[in-house]
Amino acid sequence: MGDAPRIVSLLPSATEIAVALGLGEALVGRSHECDFPPFVKELPVCTSTRLEKGLRSVEIDRRVQEIVTQGLSMYEVDAPLLRRLAPDIILTQTQCAVCAVTPDDLETALADWMGDPPALVSTAPDALGDVWADIRAVGAAAGRNAQADALVGDLRARLAHLIARRPPGQARPRIAAIEWFDPLMVAGNWIPELISIAGGDPLFAKPGEHSAFLDWDELVAADPDLLILMPCGYRIPQSLADIEAVAGDPRWTAMRAVETGHVYIADGHHFFNRPGPRIVGSAEIVAEIVAAWRGQSSERSEHWIPMTSR
Repeated sequence: MGDAPRIVSLLPSATEIAVALGLGEALVGRSHECDFPPFVKELPVCTSTRLEKGLRSVEIDRRVQEIVTQGLSMYEVDAPLLRRLAPDIILTQTQCAVCAVTPDDLETALADWMGDPPALVSTAPDALGDVWADIRAVGAAAGRNAQADALVGDLRARLAHLIARRPPGQARPRIAAIEWFDPLMVAGNWIPELISIAGGDPLFAKPGEHSAFLDWDELVAADPDLLILMPCGYRIPQSLADIEAVAGDPRWTAMRAVETGHVYIADGHHFFNRPGPRIVGSAEIVAEIVAAWRGQSSERSEHWIPMTSR
């Protein structure tokens, strides 16, 4: 492979990992979802999705079920383009077949490969420790072991700084992190860890457990202090456009978080559901929200808003 492997990344978080490891110039192709840093949008797009644009959460869920029932993949890989790009490494994932391209989606593209096939590096994060392992796996495949160790060290140091900044003896808000509107889902995997690090107590999910469906009555009975809405794949405008999927339920106003104005909408597309270097930024967002709940003045990033701002 030499000093400059040719890399195709089919996963937004893996693209961000590669760039953070100094491999931006080694990227020769991307998925249709890879959009950060901005320069990667100029790369050839090697995948597409069967999902139509502009669907609401309930419509997306229904369409996904239709595709799965038909035995189809959610994604299509442009095999001729992939062969022309001739990557040494393809970055993909095995964590969620609905969320991004998996190695199974690449079988046809790799079946008739001429010469040595590219190395597949598949990320599979369930918890924060897995994110660090994935960074190191990408680094090892591309000959960037030292850079990977340094990046992991920097990210862990930022999380340690968040822990050190937590006010001692102060109450920890009980937080429900919502990953999907309709049907209702709670954010799992690494999200409970981020909430704990940021000074909150996560409800419903435990670290390393996959996101799960949540019954509305269970949510209301738990009566969280804070609600953070972070739908997978949704930026803030998309969440606002689909907000009636949750706010329109008659049980919505029965929760103290709603009554007291502590419902927040965060960028679930670029943060939270993208387990790469910006996963630490996700914890920092939660810390800012917790500070707002406590009535403490703090700088607010552009990546979250109080729901009252709509």
